Amino acid sequence: MNYENLMRECFDLALKGRGKVLTNPMVGAIVFKNGKIIGRGYHRSFYQDHAEIDCFNNLEEAAEGGTLVVNLEPCSHFGKHPPCVDEVIRRKIKKVVISNLDTNPKVDGIKKLKDAGIEVITGVLENEGKKLNEKFFLNMKYKRPLLALKYAQSLDGKIATETFDSKWISNEESRAFVHKLRNDYDAILVGANTLASDNPRLTSRIDGGVNPYRIIVTNSLSLDPLSEVFLENSDNKTIIATNSTKDFDINAEIIRCKTKGGGVDLEDLLDKLYQRDIGSVLVEGGSVINNAFLRENLVDKIYQFIAPIIVSGLRSRSAFMGEGAKLISEAKKFRIDEIRRFGSDVMFEVNNVYRDC
Repeated sequence: MNYENLMRECFDLALKGRGKVLTNPMVGAIVFKNGKIIGRGYHRSFYQDHAEIDCFNNLEEAAEGGTLVVNLEPCSHFGKHPPCVDEVIRRKIKKVVISNLDTNPKVDGIKKLKDAGIEVITGVLENEGKKLNEKFFLNMKYKRPLLALKYAQSLDGKIATETFDSKWISNEESRAFVHKLRNDYDAILVGANTLASDNPRLTSRIDGGVNPYRIIVTNSLSLDPLSEVFLENSDNKTIIATNSTKDFDINAEIIRCKTKGGGVDLEDLLDKLYQRDIGSVLVEGGSVINNAFLRENLVDKIYQFIAPIIVSGLRSRSAFMGEGAKLISEAKKFRIDEIRRFGSDVMFEVNNVYRDC
């Protein structure tokens, strides 16, 4: 039997948990029996049931003798919830079809299923499944958040004029997509300069969306407490990351980081964010902070929007400013994975060639 269509439906179900599962993977599950689907479920949020349990709770009839289709190997360890694999066995499922193996070393669900006499098929739409949960797989491999850069630039590679004006290089369609991106990432990060020049809110602003954590990186703590990001902190998700030791009374949590190169140690910052269950960070800062993450080899992905305009000017800003490669052979290497049109704009989604997980 071809299980690809059922797996694609699992992917669609899994995506309903987008922005709500934090460092957990997005998972959908289906029970198929006697030629029809008798149950569907998905992981709805970080604190709610896993997809398999949600699916079993929605069954139209007993699952005994049916096939469970799920995009990620059922968990086999105790965490916030009991092992899903035990419930799969208890429900007397006959066959389990999986897209991706769980790279969490605590999970060995397939062995338990096979030991219980359940047939297991793996690798169905495996690459699509990896793309769906790329953040989770990178978290498991590197024990830090996935970090992506997002910026809009002109045809000549400028993200702002010499007067630092950048509104708006991209069009409304591109900006609408960015709000969806913000819903997909656990945190949005900018530098102090971007905060001062743009005064961003850093919210998703889409129906049913989840606002991300909002992170401001600063060395000096010279921030305006009346900035929008502090005024709109009713959810207590605004964080200031700094290497400064001075006291600062502001409506935000302050994370004290190590110092590296005179500034915030970015690797230490990512470690501290990961300890707070932040598994992905979208950087919307300027050229200096973009370059700082690139220089530390911490950039996993880039969303580059290109608008059909030319800014020109010797002092206008490019997407990366600071110390860079001396030779082309030393340049950071990325792979173009997707090209999309948003009206007159073009977006390139590129991934670090060394970050396949």
